[in-house]
Amino acid sequence: MVVATFPADQWREYVQDPGREGIFLVLAAFLGSFLFIRTSARMSRSDRFPWWPGSVVTGGVHLHHLVWGICLMMAGGTLGFALGGQAPWFQVSAVVFGIGVGLTFDEFALWVYLRDVYWAREGRQSIDAVAVTAAFMGLIFLGINPLQIATGDDVLATAVSAGYTIGALLVTGVCFAKGRFFHGFGALLFPPVGLWALVRLGKPGSPWARWLYGDRDPGRQQKAEERFSDHRRSAVLVERLRAAIGGFPADVPSGPKCAEDAASAARREHAASVEAALEVQARAMAEAQAQARGDHRAGRH
Repeated sequence: MVVATFPADQWREYVQDPGREGIFLVLAAFLGSFLFIRTSARMSRSDRFPWWPGSVVTGGVHLHHLVWGICLMMAGGTLGFALGGQAPWFQVSAVVFGIGVGLTFDEFALWVYLRDVYWAREGRQSIDAVAVTAAFMGLIFLGINPLQIATGDDVLATAVSAGYTIGALLVTGVCFAKGRFFHGFGALLFPPVGLWALVRLGKPGSPWARWLYGDRDPGRQQKAEERFSDHRRSAVLVERLRAAIGGFPADVPSGPKCAEDAASAARREHAASVEAALEVQARAMAEAQAQARGDHRAGRH
């Protein structure tokens, strides 16, 4: 009897009573739908599962599961607000919303590049976005609220609490902008953790690097590329984890042969454009000459 009631007691004590049932259901549905759709996409991609429904080509129009995710988020959000948190519709709306978030964030890279990069190197950003979102939801489920400000009659305590919250958010924002997500989430728990990232280099592909490095500061850009090279142990480990979750990207072949083919294609394209321009020019000159002859004949008559 004790063993049978243990899960129910834990659910009531740690999930229902603190009011975390909604965020738990959203998080669980989010992770479940992401793992399902990513596994389905990998099975559709593999030749070993020709029977999987995702392998069927139905026509020229393809609706990404991003579309279904947006529809489910709209349905779950509307249902949750319309019914005012009544059971069991509150739980149903949380699950529907979480499933929609999972389907949508699985194609996060499509938001950024506005083209299908699901299996490209750029598509790895979807895996990163899912990890960041899951970590953020996990912090909320654990009761960590960096936006909470102490209120009361003590003005000084309220001001200190507000300053602490604003400082933590600023430090976290800088960490995220530098691509240092570990330090950013650490700063939500304990802001001094993020101070290390404030004085260190940002990752070369981060928004911080695009704003302040590059052509503006080539020295820092080079240092960042050397510091965060792809051969680091942590980078190799993260790449293996991404591959385990999202599959291997379909990279475009590189090397001298590929570069030669690209150069040849560029030369052919340039020659074709020049030839087209000359053809248009010759046609215009012929029309002008024909019109001039016509005007000359009309003048003689």
